[in-house]
Amino acid sequence: MNAAPKPAPLTEAALPPGSTLGILGGGQLGRMIALAAAALGYRCHIFGPEADPPAGLVAAAATIAPYEDEVALAAFADSVDAITYEFENVPAATVAFLAARKPVRPGEKALAVAQDRLVEKTFANAQGIATAPFRAVDTRADLDAAVAALGLPAVLKTRRLGYDGKGQALIRATEDLDAAFAMMKGAPAILEGFVSFTAEVSVVAARGVAGDVAVFDPVENRHRHHILDVSIAPAPGLSPELALKAQTIAHDFLIALDYVGVLAIEFFVTADGRLLVNEMAPRVHNSGHWTIEGAETSQFEQAARAALGLPLGCPLGRGRSIMLNLIGDDVDAFPRLLLAEGAHPHLYGKAEARPGRKMGHVTRVLTDATPVEAAIEDLRKVVAGA
Repeated sequence: MNAAPKPAPLTEAALPPGSTLGILGGGQLGRMIALAAAALGYRCHIFGPEADPPAGLVAAAATIAPYEDEVALAAFADSVDAITYEFENVPAATVAFLAARKPVRPGEKALAVAQDRLVEKTFANAQGIATAPFRAVDTRADLDAAVAALGLPAVLKTRRLGYDGKGQALIRATEDLDAAFAMMKGAPAILEGFVSFTAEVSVVAARGVAGDVAVFDPVENRHRHHILDVSIAPAPGLSPELALKAQTIAHDFLIALDYVGVLAIEFFVTADGRLLVNEMAPRVHNSGHWTIEGAETSQFEQAARAALGLPLGCPLGRGRSIMLNLIGDDVDAFPRLLLAEGAHPHLYGKAEARPGRKMGHVTRVLTDATPVEAAIEDLRKVVAGA
């Protein structure tokens, strides 16, 4: 899928420049969608419950209200021409309320699948796509039965909510069962068989209102403390056959969900060369931040284009790219990153740096023979002040 997709024509759904895109959620993802939309000549209106949202700093308007506030939601819908969201945990009732008034892209079907890990994995298997083995866990007895079926080690996760390692417990021995179940705090859960993998990769893809599809290069993702640390595009060491398979799975998910918007799918690569779907995100994704400088069209511009009814842009890469997250006090490296060769730092406008908090990222696009690992180490040294 390395050829540029054939451009789709403008349709009646295309909103003209000057229209307003509503974005549910005011974090860094919404911020970068708003910036991309503004570059195309569109206004953005942010809606969310958090005070001083980072996205609100770059948007034309922001409404601070609970997602359950139907009066505020109705006024928000009246002020915009189309709506998207920056994270998948928006209440389904909120999306349904807004969808009755304005186009919401992606739609409710994708959100329903992505919000529940059990539904998500069942959906993937129904498409003939492999995942880790899993079982639903609603009671302590369910957990015993799931462990008997899947064996140990295994990972117990809440079916809803949770990201960056939150809402999950690794179970190594039967002595861990009580504590792991207690960590779920009564929430419906899913037990996943432990997967021995050699790499974690992801694919970000988009589909427009006219059915046009654009798929980015697969990337390798490396984590620290359950938080994404580095993304490398294209994924080094991933065979052309597996890269195409990952892109094809992303394409097929878009079609099966009748999806409009940006979708990310995370995979495990096993030692025997299999791809297992880990999870999907019906939105722009941290592992796609490299596309701002590293691709012809960024994931954020694709998200804006899709939501506004516009044709998608070209997803082809401009070289090899590395993206390093700036976590917590890493943000203090900003002055040094401004002077680093080839570095493109992005800060998210968050007022307080805390341990584990994503404060920004830095990307470097390699168009020469510089080894990827050396480039990553160079960025780390700049961040560390070495």
